[in-house]
Amino acid sequence: MVRSLRARLVVGAVLWIVAGVALAGFFISALFRTHVTELVNAELIGHLDELERLLVRTPDGHIALAQRLSDPRFAQPRAGFYWQVTGRDGLVLQSSSIEPGQHLPPPALGTGRQLVRSLEIGPFGEKMIAYGRPWENPESGYVIQVGADQRIVDDVLAHFNHALVLSLGALAIALIGAGVLQTWFGLKPMRRLRLALGNIRSGQADALPNDFPSEVRPLVDDLNALIDANTQMIRRARAQAANLAHGLKTPLAVLADEARRLLARGDAEGASVLAQQSERMQRQIDFQLARARAAASAGLPGVITPVGPTLAAIATAMQRLYAERSLTITDATEKKLVAAVDPNDLNEMVANLVDNACKWARSRVSITAHRSTEQVSIIIVDDGSGIPPDALSRAFTPGERLDEATPGSGLGLAIVRDLAMLYGGSVELTNNKDGGLEAELRIPAA
Repeated sequence: MVRSLRARLVVGAVLWIVAGVALAGFFISALFRTHVTELVNAELIGHLDELERLLVRTPDGHIALAQRLSDPRFAQPRAGFYWQVTGRDGLVLQSSSIEPGQHLPPPALGTGRQLVRSLEIGPFGEKMIAYGRPWENPESGYVIQVGADQRIVDDVLAHFNHALVLSLGALAIALIGAGVLQTWFGLKPMRRLRLALGNIRSGQADALPNDFPSEVRPLVDDLNALIDANTQMIRRARAQAANLAHGLKTPLAVLADEARRLLARGDAEGASVLAQQSERMQRQIDFQLARARAAASAGLPGVITPVGPTLAAIATAMQRLYAERSLTITDATEKKLVAAVDPNDLNEMVANLVDNACKWARSRVSITAHRSTEQVSIIIVDDGSGIPPDALSRAFTPGERLDEATPGSGLGLAIVRDLAMLYGGSVELTNNKDGGLEAELRIPAA
């Protein structure tokens, strides 16, 4: 099944043009054959009338030809035109185009002086169109005949059909070219539509332009309405998530304050439990809000982020945050690298990975980014002690902390993994052969 609209239109045009041209050629050839046959018939009848006028009786009662027929082909051997006069006793006169010893077969005459047309075998074994009738009257005993080689008609038709095939072939090629050109021109708005949608996905436009043809305009209007509805839905979802986060801040603040009061009253155990649960609730809220924001942004047209400035800002922030440890944080990112990710989500994913690398690094952390096929690869490498191989799979479990002595919530890597997956990307941790941990974040490129 042909899935391309362009291919369907071109194939359909080719089939109809070839069929139409072939049918036209068949009818034109048949019409020309009829026309040529009628011309030959009329010419032969004219020659027969001329032959009848030129025959005269001699004084001794025989007949003779007063003068040659006007057509010189009757005098040329094997020229394809013949005449003959036959009497009751046999052959009387014949044209010079008939060799001695040859003759035309006598026609089957009708009644009276009726003109009879027949297809005979000529003097040289060829097919022949012949006309015959009695001379003067049936009682005279003489029959006159005029014939022409069928190959004369066939040769004319062959030359005509050859020219017809070439002409119709050129016409068919021209019509097919016109059909292809018309298809290309007719589908040009669809290519513009695809480019316009690409501009929306890349963030260069917010809606499709309104200068499309009237046949495509309803589709454009529907797509614009769909894009607008999707944008409004995302905005409402983000607003609801923000409202939820704001609404939960106050209860959590009250719980934290209550934990401090319990600790002040000497209830250390109750204060600890309340503080731990409050912190756990806060981590889960942050985790779910990050997922909700990413789910709303993933695949949204126009969501793009320049990678270079984001990584540079994170590297600068981490350099200041871990200034007391004198870490060296290097950033080597390809220029003009753009990811199809929300800026906040990219910042959160990379910041979590870089922060995790800084916590475990001894002296340096390197950040590199490049594009591979349709993805952006961001690689963060530290020179720490790495992670035991059996613990690599547990590093992405929400709340999992491989070292309780190191500060953190245990949700950073889980958030990175979930955010990357929502955008169709991935994150992978491997131990570097030179020591330390290597984290590779792969996200879609814009």
